[in-house]
Amino acid sequence: MVDNAQFTEIFNAAPLMAILRGMGVERSLTVATMAWDLGIDVVELPIQTPEDIESLRVVAMAARERGKVVGAGTVVSVEHVRQAAEAGAEFTVCPGFDLEVVRASSDFGMPVMPGVATASEVQLALKEGLTWLKVFPASVLGTAWIKAMQGPFPQARFVTTGGMNAANAGEFLRAGARVVAIGSALEDPSQLPKLVALLEPAAQIVPAGQ
Repeated sequence: MVDNAQFTEIFNAAPLMAILRGMGVERSLTVATMAWDLGIDVVELPIQTPEDIESLRVVAMAARERGKVVGAGTVVSVEHVRQAAEAGAEFTVCPGFDLEVVRASSDFGMPVMPGVATASEVQLALKEGLTWLKVFPASVLGTAWIKAMQGPFPQARFVTTGGMNAANAGEFLRAGARVVAIGSALEDPSQLPKLVALLEPAAQIVPAGQ
């Protein structure tokens, strides 16, 4: 079995995670710094190109200096796992559920969050000991999916990814998501005040059924 309970501590500070996709090295570092300054401590960089891997290396180095956490996303192969580890990632995130990739990440000492979109995938992941799961594509599945999964799988901890923004983040948190992953919304100045509001202690949302 593979345990990813480490995410409980990783996401302890805030219910938001920043996703920096394909921004290049300089822009990735700039947006990561902005996210950290806002109070979003956890950053994910999808790795699909050599430049993405270099961006991950640079941001991970800066994160260590500030005591922040950076992970690798869109990890779909054992080779991706190796590249993520060498670049300094502290965790991996997958779009789907691939047991070979899951076990490889664990072997490299990185907790892994597999993607799920069906009850069968949730059940299989939990059977392997994985309680923190990426819901993808969350905007397509909707908040009703989150609520429906809580009945048979109360131990699952969902992180919603795909189409998340300041307008719907609160809805998904209220539906039971533990964390919402924000991408392009971070570069929209009109959304930043609403995102910051979600980080304030008075605004912390208790998931449905908790």
